Amino acid sequence: MSQKDFLARLMAKLEDSGIPYMISGSLGSSFHGEPRATNDIDLIIAPTAAQLNTFIQSLSEGYYVSPEAAQEAFRNRSIFNVIDYQTGWKADLIIRKDRAFSLEEFRRRICANILGVQVSVVSPEDAILSKLEWSKESESGLQFRDALGVAVVQWESLDKEYLRNWARELNIEDLLETLLSNAEKLQLPE
Repeated sequence: MSQKDFLARLMAKLEDSGIPYMISGSLGSSFHGEPRATNDIDLIIAPTAAQLNTFIQSLSEGYYVSPEAAQEAFRNRSIFNVIDYQTGWKADLIIRKDRAFSLEEFRRRICANILGVQVSVVSPEDAILSKLEWSKESESGLQFRDALGVAVVQWESLDKEYLRNWARELNIEDLLETLLSNAEKLQLPE
């Protein structure tokens, strides 16, 4: 089974359970920016308790998922994972936080075709902001490079005012300004 097949099956199970979701992480930033290989799929989900239970039960055959970890993630607004036994493909499912940025980021998700599957995906601006937030927390150069790739590719259409407003809220203003300066320098002259 390919990553595309894993993604399609997982999306079908989320949709059958009525769980709103969006692809984020490296797959989301690769869609909007510079492609990068990744072995897992990051999904932000916004389930009710009942929807989460239905989803977990739908994974009883063929997948590893800890119902306890899923319930703990639901309570703590954190993360749990699903692994396909046959192929080892993994998805990290992140319960959407209730903070203002997370609600707005989720509201702004867009429809896209990723790996040949129709899905909801993080917007380019929100991919940048979330990658910068991860970069600050983890001091990861890889997260910054992912964000820079999105900024370079999407430069002309980026809502820079939106980026600056949320960067101030998220306390990542310096990182954003460094990123925007670097992205502008990397624009090809016309």
